[in-house]
Amino acid sequence: MTDYVMPTQPPREGWDLHCHTVFSDGTRTPRQLLEEARDRGLHGVAIADHDTTAGWEQAMHAAEELHFPLMRGTEITAQCGCVSVHMLAYLYDPNNRQISELFEKTRRARVARTKKMVELLSKDYPITWQSVLEQVKEGSRTTIGRPHIADALVAAGVYKDRSEAFAHAVRTGSKYYIPTPSPSASEVVNAVKDAGGVSVVAHAADPSRNLTLLSDAQIEELAGEGLGGLEVWHRGNPESERARLLELAERYDLLVTGGSDWHGAGKPNELGENLTDDATVREIVRRGAISLCD
Repeated sequence: MTDYVMPTQPPREGWDLHCHTVFSDGTRTPRQLLEEARDRGLHGVAIADHDTTAGWEQAMHAAEELHFPLMRGTEITAQCGCVSVHMLAYLYDPNNRQISELFEKTRRARVARTKKMVELLSKDYPITWQSVLEQVKEGSRTTIGRPHIADALVAAGVYKDRSEAFAHAVRTGSKYYIPTPSPSASEVVNAVKDAGGVSVVAHAADPSRNLTLLSDAQIEELAGEGLGGLEVWHRGNPESERARLLELAERYDLLVTGGSDWHGAGKPNELGENLTDDATVREIVRRGAISLCD
């Protein structure tokens, strides 16, 4: 560690380090993300689309034109025992072979899984694979998943919006749901480390995502393998769990981050509703293999 001091309260100003665009399941372009972050007075923003770096180039150009700071990142779907874990990876080398192969394998698995879900849903709903593809904003560069199925159901008039679809046919517990085949959290931590990046467990204690949360022992194990931090400031983490995560972060010298999990119109989450303080951002930059863009 450097002289980094772990925050113990949600920062009132800083960076939103958990944002999605049209290159995965968001509804806004990278430029629109940066414009809104600038207009809201944020210090900077991170693009973190699922299992891809496809939006990085557009985001970098927008950051340069708008003179607004950008951190490049990705949200990676993983598994830790019976717990589904999303890992935020920041400032890693996108040309690293290990992480590139991990993304390619995961994206192929996502497409196969989504096609199978659509096949099951089509028996009961007016939905086809083509109608799902029509919801994809950036073609083959987009990471396809359940949100695009939800959007197809909305377009077909089955539900009024994406949230309603996720509460019914597309929900995790529905008969149509198929888990995403994912690498282990340990594999992801090691791949990000190999690529020179910083890994952070997203929404690390959100009970709406898992009946069983990551245990202290599992977090300790990941920390020992090179985990960089925990996303504590997130709407899904209850206050009691935030306290636990802060204690674990202090115990294992982990960074504490915050993010909105913004998807544009795809979720009710507001850009900047949870933030990461400037000191934590500086520490991520110090550790990362690539620099910020602005």
